[in-house]
Amino acid sequence: MLNRRILRIKAFKTLYSFAENPAMTIKEAGKQLETSCEAARDLYLMMMALIPALTAEAFSRIEAARNKFNPTEQEKFPNLKFVSNAPAAMLGADPDFQKLLAKKKISWEQYDVFLRQLYQNVRETDYFKEYLEKPGNSFKEDADLFVKIFERELVDDPALEEILEDLSIYWNDDLAYSLTCCCRSLAQMTTDGRWSYPPLYMSDMNPGAPAKVSDSKFVHGILEAAVAGFPRYSQMVSECVPQWDKDRLFVTDVCLIALGLAEQEKFGSDIDPRVTINEYVEISKYYSTRKSSSFVNSLLDKLLKENIINIK
Repeated sequence: MLNRRILRIKAFKTLYSFAENPAMTIKEAGKQLETSCEAARDLYLMMMALIPALTAEAFSRIEAARNKFNPTEQEKFPNLKFVSNAPAAMLGADPDFQKLLAKKKISWEQYDVFLRQLYQNVRETDYFKEYLEKPGNSFKEDADLFVKIFERELVDDPALEEILEDLSIYWNDDLAYSLTCCCRSLAQMTTDGRWSYPPLYMSDMNPGAPAKVSDSKFVHGILEAAVAGFPRYSQMVSECVPQWDKDRLFVTDVCLIALGLAEQEKFGSDIDPRVTINEYVEISKYYSTRKSSSFVNSLLDKLLKENIINIK
């Protein structure tokens, strides 16, 4: 499920926690990293659970309108296409999915206000109206509708962000990727006719494929190396910018450079150093200052050339 860009981000956040709390041990850092990774899969489950929850909200609204004292003809004979959608029925009947939700205590029951507003927003969209007007039913059509909901209604939704922040400190910044994984699951359900729980690491999704280093070994390896070597890596950065006071260096930038150095020291034989540099430069654009990308790029390039490997 988790690709290497996401794993690098999670390693960076954990290393930043270590930099702010040097008393943290390597074992504690590894445990925090694993918790953070597993939390992303829990968020995926939370968003998949939104499919039957939103469907139930729609059914509840239809039943309330139907039972009014004087319902309209449309309320008496509503369009039931959405409330009969196949993905919600499949997930609702899947024992493994339901057991996971129960085990992890994942539920939308207390967020009825959010569900009500989300359904109201969805039903006013052109794509939802077009979906209802099309004759017949198909799993693909139902799945495509939820893909549109995930892509168009949930990213950057302040109400959803507030809910997720209250539920887990590890869910910050993971929503967009988790929704992408939900869309992949919907495509897989359309093809396979069933839901399956995705492995935590992307490299485990195709165990038959050749892989020099598993994603689990990769992310734990770079974090352990970065934590163990952080004083040395920090000193290397400081020596590259002697005109700067050490305290003026942004901790985020030092962490990114330290991870890049650790990655190449640990797995340089398998990973092109230019790939490493590009990955941490991209991460710096989202998690550090405006000028950090050029700083991380130049220093990481310089340090790798001088200390680890010659970049051709």
